Amino acid sequence: MIRHLVLFKLNEGVERDDPRAVAGAAAFRALGGVIEELRFWECGWNITDRPIAHDFAINSAVEDAEALTRYIEHPAHQEAAAQWREFATWVIADYEF
Repeated sequence: MIRHLVLFKLNEGVERDDPRAVAGAAAFRALGGVIEELRFWECGWNITDRPIAHDFAINSAVEDAEALTRYIEHPAHQEAAAQWREFATWVIADYEF
């Protein structure tokens, strides 16, 4: 299995109630029921307020590297990620477990 973690940081001046952020969060929440390669899916807004904290996180798992590629290339994932490019930056980590 591969764990796929993503941490998002909203761009300067963008708040969680920005319509783009609200729509982006909804788009990612929906992916868990849309992309069959996902074996585990959760995402949500960070609940702590610390300078080093990111704002939104995705924690997911897929079977193998091929499934991860299919997930990343899936049109629904591409559409959701494109929304976030407008108002945030992110970092990822993928590891086997």
